[in-house]
Amino acid sequence: MDSGNVAWMLAASALVLFMTPGLAFFYGGLVRGKNVISTVMYSFVAMGVVSVVWVLWGYSLAFGEGGDFIGNFDFLGFRGVSADDPDAMLFAVFQMMFAIITPALITGAFAERFKFKTYLVFLVAWITFVYAPIAHWVWAADGWLFKMGALDFAGGTVVHINAGVAAIAAAYLVGKRRNVDRGVEPHNVPFVVLGAAILWFGWFGFNAGSGLAADGVAVNAFLVTNTAAATAMVVWLILGNIHTGKMSAVGAATGVVAGLVAITPAAGFVGPMGSIAVGLGAGVLTFYAVRIRHSLGFDDALEVAAVHGIGGVWGAIATGIFAVGGIGLIDGDAEALVTNVIAVLATIGYSLVVTFVILKILDVIPGLGLRADDGEEDAGLDITYHGERAYVSDGAD
Repeated sequence: MDSGNVAWMLAASALVLFMTPGLAFFYGGLVRGKNVISTVMYSFVAMGVVSVVWVLWGYSLAFGEGGDFIGNFDFLGFRGVSADDPDAMLFAVFQMMFAIITPALITGAFAERFKFKTYLVFLVAWITFVYAPIAHWVWAADGWLFKMGALDFAGGTVVHINAGVAAIAAAYLVGKRRNVDRGVEPHNVPFVVLGAAILWFGWFGFNAGSGLAADGVAVNAFLVTNTAAATAMVVWLILGNIHTGKMSAVGAATGVVAGLVAITPAAGFVGPMGSIAVGLGAGVLTFYAVRIRHSLGFDDALEVAAVHGIGGVWGAIATGIFAVGGIGLIDGDAEALVTNVIAVLATIGYSLVVTFVILKILDVIPGLGLRADDGEEDAGLDITYHGERAYVSDGAD
C-alpha cells in the first residue's frame, strides 16, 4: 500500500474510535445525573468487548468468504490477517471501529433502566448474530446485497438503520422508565454539545475513510459530510424556533447527528448540492419523527429510532436519488434506488426480528433479565451497578 494511504487509514480508524467516547458524552448529557456513569459505560465498555469479539470471530463472520448471507471462520482469531498483508489488516482494523460504535448507538433507547451485566452479554450476541451478517450482506464481496449493487458507502444500513431498528425492539421489550411520562430534562447540555462536536469531528474518519484511500473520493466525502451536518443543524434550529420560539442547543446537536447519519451511505456518491438536499431532508424528517415519538409515548429515551433509524432510511433512499455519475435517479437511473429500498427493508426486518429474539432469550435467563428493578432504577444505575456517582455535593459526600 501507498504510505500516504496507510497513514490516512490509521488516522481515520482512530477518528472512528474517538466517536464512541463522543457518543458517551452525547448520551451521558441527555440523561439524569444519577445515570450518567451507567450511560457513559454502555459506550465505553463496547470499545473493550466488541474489540475482542471482532478479533476472535466477528471479523471472520462479517468478511470471510462464506456465501451470500454470512462469512466463515477463515479469519478466526485474525488468522491470515497479519502485518504481512497490511491491506487486509488495515481494513480489519478500520471495520472494527464501525462494529464498536453500532451497538453503543442502541443503548440510547434503554438508557436509565437496562441491567449492565445483561448488556455485556447482549453486546457479544448482537455483534455475532445481527451486525456481522448484515455487514456481510452489504460490504463483503460475496454478500447478496453487495452483489445486487446496494450503495452504502459508510454504514447507512449496516450501522444506522440496523441500530435504529434494534433500538425499537429494545425500548419495546424493556418498557418505559418510571415516572418520566413528561420526559427527562438533560442534566448537562454542555456534555451533549461536546459529544456532538466529537461525533462531527470523528465522522470525517467514518465517511472520508470509507473509500480506503487518501484521494479525491475522500475529499468529496469530507466536504459533503460537513455540508449535510451543517444543513440539518440549521433546519433543526429553524423548526425548533417555529414550534417553540426557542433555538435549543440540544436541538442543534441532534440536528447535526441526524445530518451525519443521513449522509453516511451517500458520502461517496453525492456532490455538494446533493448533500444539502440530504441534510435538509434529514433535518425535517428526524425533527418531526422525534415529535411524533413524544406524542406516542414510546420511551426510546434518547431518540435512537428517530435519528438513526429514520435518518438512516432517508440517507439510503436519498443515495439512490442524488448519486451522481449516472447511477442515481436524478441522473436517469432508478436501479440503485430500487436496490437500496430492498436493502433498507431487509435490514429492518432482520435486525428487528433477531434483536427481539436475542433480548427475549436474555430476559428469561436466570441471573440476567433486561430491566433493573424498581429500587435500582429509583436509586440510579450509577450507584446500583457501578458503585460510583458522577457528582458529589461536597467533600464529606
